Amino acid sequence: MIIAIDGPSGAGKSTLGRMLAGALNLLYIDTGSMYRAVALAVMESSVNSKDDLAVGSLAERVDIDLAGDPDALKVTLEGRDVTDEIRSEEVTEMSSIVSTIPQVRRAMVKRQRELGRRGAVMNGRDIGTVVFPDADIKFFLTAVAQERAKRRFNEERAQDPNVKFEETFADMAERDRRDETRADSPLKVANDAIVVDSTGLSIEEVFQKMMAAVQEKSGGMPPSRPRFLE
Repeated sequence: MIIAIDGPSGAGKSTLGRMLAGALNLLYIDTGSMYRAVALAVMESSVNSKDDLAVGSLAERVDIDLAGDPDALKVTLEGRDVTDEIRSEEVTEMSSIVSTIPQVRRAMVKRQRELGRRGAVMNGRDIGTVVFPDADIKFFLTAVAQERAKRRFNEERAQDPNVKFEETFADMAERDRRDETRADSPLKVANDAIVVDSTGLSIEEVFQKMMAAVQEKSGGMPPSRPRFLE
C-alpha cells in the first residue's frame, strides 16, 4: 500500500505521516528531508546554488538515504548522519530554493519512487500528483495560514527563543508562494485526494479522521474528485 500525504508547510504532514506509518506498519518516507539533504550538500560544496544545472547534477550524484522506524528516521548524506544538521534555519532556506529546480526534483522523484515501490507512507508536496499519482490513498493536509505559522513558530522557538512570529509567518508565506507557483510539479490538490483541514483540531483528532478514511478506502473505489473530511 502506498499512502501519499501532500500539503503546505506547517500542515502536520510529518507528524501524521509518522503516526500513520507506525499504525499501519509501513515504511515512512519524509521527502522534505531528501531536499534538505541536497541543500546541505550544496552548502558544503563549491557548487553555486544559482546554477540550476550544477545543483541538479549534484542532486543526481549525491548519496542520500533514509532509514529507521517512523519515530526515529535517520537521514544520511554520503553515509554521514545529517538528521539534525538538515533542520537548521540555513538549510531550511536553501532547501526552499533548491527544491524549485526541475533537475533536482526529477532526481529526487526517481529516488522516492525507488524507496516507496514496496509500500510506504510518503509525505511531501507532489507525492499524489507526481511521485505516485497511482497511490492507493492520497491525503492533502491543510490549515489556515495563521495556525500553520503558529505551529512552525513553536517548533522554531524550541531551538531559538529569539525567533519572532512575524518572521516565521513571512518565511512560510514565501515558501507557500514558491511551492504553488514553481513551474515543475507545483503544490496542488490531486483530483482524487482526501482533503483534511486541521484548523482547530488536535493531532489525535486528525489522525483518527485519516485512519478512518484509510479503513474506508481500503475496501472502496477511489473518488473522482477531491473529498473533504468533516
